[in-house]
Amino acid sequence: MKATAKAHPIQGLVKYHGMRDEDLRLPYHDSISLCTAPSHTKTTVEFDESLDGDVYVVDGEEVDGRGAERIRAVVNEVRARADVDYAEYPVRLESENSFPSNVGLGSSSSGFAAAAMALAAAADLDATRPDVSTIARRGSSSAARAVTGSFSDLHAGLNDEDCRSERLDVPESFEEAIRTVIGLVPAYKETEAAHEEAAESHMFDARRAHVQDQLVEMRDALRAGDFERVFETAEHDSLSLTAATMTGPAGWVYWKPETLEIFETVRDLREEEDVPVYFSTDTGATVYVNTKAEYAERVEEVVADCGVETEVWEVGGPAEVLDEEEALF
Repeated sequence: MKATAKAHPIQGLVKYHGMRDEDLRLPYHDSISLCTAPSHTKTTVEFDESLDGDVYVVDGEEVDGRGAERIRAVVNEVRARADVDYAEYPVRLESENSFPSNVGLGSSSSGFAAAAMALAAAADLDATRPDVSTIARRGSSSAARAVTGSFSDLHAGLNDEDCRSERLDVPESFEEAIRTVIGLVPAYKETEAAHEEAAESHMFDARRAHVQDQLVEMRDALRAGDFERVFETAEHDSLSLTAATMTGPAGWVYWKPETLEIFETVRDLREEEDVPVYFSTDTGATVYVNTKAEYAERVEEVVADCGVETEVWEVGGPAEVLDEEEALF
């Protein structure tokens, strides 16, 4: 009846944009990402018949409005799949992030992944991680990939049998060598609104056609453990995604001057010092700067010189259920 789980947020490598079904959160095309650690969301849930109704708390604040609707979609999906009577009791859900939210660091991915894992465990579901990924997807499509962790591929589809995430097989040495320097640009962003209008961009059909080549390239590069191909593709995909976002009806422009300065710094490092380093963004102004472990200190130094806060992260694993003593309540 009570369980706690932890999940790492994702960095999109080949990102989805727009949804063909907003209720089931079915994306138009496949997407590939890597999870980042030690950044994480920890979530505890408990089905408790003494409660008057469901209660959702994130980082100490009770969630209402659209945020509560998205959490409720995950909770209701678990209830629909559960065989135990107590899954119909009101649920208390509390969640804490170890990193800033709503700045382009994938907090919705780890948040809904941790919620889905904890709810599935509390309701005693007999479910694999790919199964749980379809539950997490009700809250956020990117959360599906945070459930399976590391490098994961969310397949497009019209149902839960097809639209689920799977972890990709990559060389262990490749995964261990990756470091991501975070250039934190704390500008609030709204990802859901951008997805809602994505298909109205005149560049959206071009992106849907182009992204198929990006996916083929990314899968092959990951299988080979080819750092340059993986992150060069991710860099190009970031530019493609943003072009479609900026040309929608609202003309969303998430990048800030610091974002562009980091881009130029990364290119200078690559061209002048021959450092293997590439930038990437999701929907937001914060920048992921991907490099190898032996270059991480130098890369962090120059990114910090752009006047932003920095952290160095590694590849994170799949969402996991934690021991009882790690519960938030």
